[in-house]
Amino acid sequence: MNENLHNDFINGVHQGFLDKSIVSNSTNIPKLVTNKEVPKEKVLSTILQELDTCKEFFISVAFVTTSGIAVLFNTLIALEKRNIKGKVLVSQYLNFTQPEALKKLKAFKNIELKISTKNNTHTKGYIFKKDAHHTIIIGSSNLTANALTVNKEWNLKVSGLNDSGIVNDVLNEFHHDFREAIIVNDKFIAFYEKLYQKQRDQRPLSVPELKSDLIIEPNKMQQVALENLKKLRLANQKKGLIISATGTGKTFLSAFDVKNFNPKKMLFVVHRLNIANDALDTFRTLLGDKKTYGLFSGDQRDLQADFIFSTIQTISKEENLLKFDKTHFDYIIIDESHRVGGNSYLRLVDYFNPKFLLGMTATPERTDGFDIFSLFDHKIAYEIRLHTAMQEKMLSDFHYYGISDLLVDSERRENARDFNLLSDSDRVNKIIFNAKRFGSDNGIIRGLVFCSNNIESAFLSSKFNENGFKTVALSGKSTESERTEAIARLESDNNEEKLDYIFTVDIFNEGIDIPKINQILMIRPTESAIVFVQQLGRGLRKAVNKEFLTIVDFIGNYENNYLIPIALYGDTSYNKDTLRRLISEGSKHLPGASTINFDEITKERIYDSIATANLSTLADLKKDYQLLKFRLGRIPMMVDFLEHESRDPFQFVVYSKSYYNFVVRVDDTVEHELDNTNAELLALFTREINNGKRVEESYLLKLLLEKKEIKRSFLKEQIYAEFNYIPTDATIESCVRNINFYFFNKPKNIITLDQDSIRFHSNFSEILENEVFKSFFIDSIMCSIEFFKRSYTQTNFRDGLILYNKYSRKDVCRLLNWPTDISSTVYGYRTVNEITPCFVTYHKSDDIEETIKYNDHFVSPTIFAWESRSNRKLNSPEIKNVLESKRILLFVKKEDAEGTDFYYMGDVSIINDSVQQSYMADSELPVVHFKFQLEQPVMKELYDYITSGDIKHHDD
Repeated sequence: MNENLHNDFINGVHQGFLDKSIVSNSTNIPKLVTNKEVPKEKVLSTILQELDTCKEFFISVAFVTTSGIAVLFNTLIALEKRNIKGKVLVSQYLNFTQPEALKKLKAFKNIELKISTKNNTHTKGYIFKKDAHHTIIIGSSNLTANALTVNKEWNLKVSGLNDSGIVNDVLNEFHHDFREAIIVNDKFIAFYEKLYQKQRDQRPLSVPELKSDLIIEPNKMQQVALENLKKLRLANQKKGLIISATGTGKTFLSAFDVKNFNPKKMLFVVHRLNIANDALDTFRTLLGDKKTYGLFSGDQRDLQADFIFSTIQTISKEENLLKFDKTHFDYIIIDESHRVGGNSYLRLVDYFNPKFLLGMTATPERTDGFDIFSLFDHKIAYEIRLHTAMQEKMLSDFHYYGISDLLVDSERRENARDFNLLSDSDRVNKIIFNAKRFGSDNGIIRGLVFCSNNIESAFLSSKFNENGFKTVALSGKSTESERTEAIARLESDNNEEKLDYIFTVDIFNEGIDIPKINQILMIRPTESAIVFVQQLGRGLRKAVNKEFLTIVDFIGNYENNYLIPIALYGDTSYNKDTLRRLISEGSKHLPGASTINFDEITKERIYDSIATANLSTLADLKKDYQLLKFRLGRIPMMVDFLEHESRDPFQFVVYSKSYYNFVVRVDDTVEHELDNTNAELLALFTREINNGKRVEESYLLKLLLEKKEIKRSFLKEQIYAEFNYIPTDATIESCVRNINFYFFNKPKNIITLDQDSIRFHSNFSEILENEVFKSFFIDSIMCSIEFFKRSYTQTNFRDGLILYNKYSRKDVCRLLNWPTDISSTVYGYRTVNEITPCFVTYHKSDDIEETIKYNDHFVSPTIFAWESRSNRKLNSPEIKNVLESKRILLFVKKEDAEGTDFYYMGDVSIINDSVQQSYMADSELPVVHFKFQLEQPVMKELYDYITSGDIKHHDD
């Protein structure tokens, strides 16, 4: 047996079963696997990790549902391609297992599927065979999405060597049960499907029928919004804006508020007649017949009704406006109010003078520079975006699959417009194959297909029809009745008339309600995150017996692929490292049971797009600055961007050297500009001190602004109270030097340290009398502190650095308390005061010199093989410094395209007997080989990202 593996297991057992205080970096420590909100944990993440690394797998569960297969589907496809065998044993217990789930599992050639028909079978176990050991997860989790993502579950994960007693017992039990079970074939599924449906028909509906006497109450979100609207009116405000994700009940919310307000006359404005009809029905359902309701659109011109529902195209015409007095309506509602920048909406708003004007939209951001927020006096009554709505379980779960296998004649289409060239039958067949393969929650597809243009839409619809599907293609030329009929057929339960798909380009992006949609195909490049979310939102409404939405996104090699994680995860920071992290961590941070899945080639395409895209052009920065200014009704500061989860504010700093510099460049409303000297000083603070990399400097400045003078001990107390660690005297002295810019070789009189007291220098106190300087200075301090807080956890903090955060060489020199910036001479490593930081670019460029192509690589998540500089021997002073270091830190970046920052992988120690004199490959230059032992295994998602090669040119 491998001695290292044996020792690894012993260390894991010691920490897991004997003494938790024992330090162990074993990957086989016994662990409780559960679902948690804080810190974010999902059983699913552990199951996927084990499947990814196994040689064979065995699953025995009482229940399996289509949602449970959906969350594993991409991984199961990958295992099938690698011919990793699996055995799955399910139970007929209570006939809860879904027939459609059995069909999906049976379709995998590498999986042997059986079912136990004994009613007392209630196992929940997952077994993963590795090279020399097995990992076993046994507990409470069935193979359902809720069990693997959100339910309160307890599962124990243990590992055992192949010859261990626990592995022997578990495998024997599984194989015994598997032998006793029945093979799941088409005949059994046909039999079981009838049994399942009969039992299902006897169950009560999960959603009660809406009865006329049913009292409808506002949901949690609506209650908060209604209270906020009430407060606005009590403060004599006449306008309010609701920002609410599609499917969260905006129309019901407006009806509830109208009920509270009790206007004599109300106007509800939409952009399509079918939406006006739906809104009228909603109001009548909720408010009853105490009011009269009428339409003002097309050939219906009801002027007398209490509550009028109109399309903007009709009501905004001057001759129609004049039919009403300006104060005729007490309450006006504008649905999809992000459209109000149009002339027709402006005419409407300018003409009427209601007692209250309510705007409702899912996407208030406009790209034409129009300020929607000012039309509603910047009064946002409530805001609930997609991810919050998912967290509140207001929307259907979804499972997104980004796939990359759209090939024609064995060649990958590289140009964005090639999505329109769909004359090749092979490509169409691939789309149809994947539409069937990923399927839907119940096997009965009700799908929307978003295409690049109307020609493509019509062509694909005809090809699907030739292959036995029932589909139609709709465009902007389709009449209202054609659209209504198509939607009715898509939702119909009559198999003779039911449609499988509606193909379209953009007419269903918003303002359409088709709750039963359970599959969306995206067969177009992603060119707008807003449009992506709008299209995704078409299928997120809940419906009776709808479990989840399936989204299949066909992703080519496109420049705008970076928009996909922005849209899916709702992250608008445009921070490249954040986007990479979200992609690498998959569904970990997604609310509820929803999942996001990419195959490896698609991941690399998105990573490549993130690396090459310029996400902070002046135009982009100006747009996001203007949007936040519109929302706030004032000049936004850096902390505002953090508070409103907008763009990473440090991108403005990178572009213009300081946020102040950016503001004065793009905004002519700034008064009392700073002189060049103070502007440069502010830039130095923002770039070098208040940059969120270390909190002590910023906290010290914050305390001095509040107290004028503080003791060193007081700073320590405040840091401990906030972050639960005490900065050293060396760190505080380093902070003083840094704030006075000695570290940067630009010394200035900012603060003084007199024995134990710290205060501002009189020179700087005078500068602080300038209110413009002070306001931007305070903003940079608070932004820096908040930025640090968001990434800091006590468990990931290592003597000044945060595990897996990114740092430049200059940052590391500062955070290690080195007196001056020597980053330009650090290169791959440097030893100062017996501390050696090592910087590694994992994937070297092909065109670098052979003498610096070091063979640095991960042997495993806990061991890193590292080479010294070339032309070094064991007796070189430089090597002796490394060997005698009291602290060695490892920093790694994937490639130079990432920029100058490196991920901090943690502290490492040199493995005994690993240091060897050798020579560089293809060279006679001497080099010293080391193996580093990491203090803890590298986080799997980051490890996979760093170590994955450039596979975007591989064959699919």
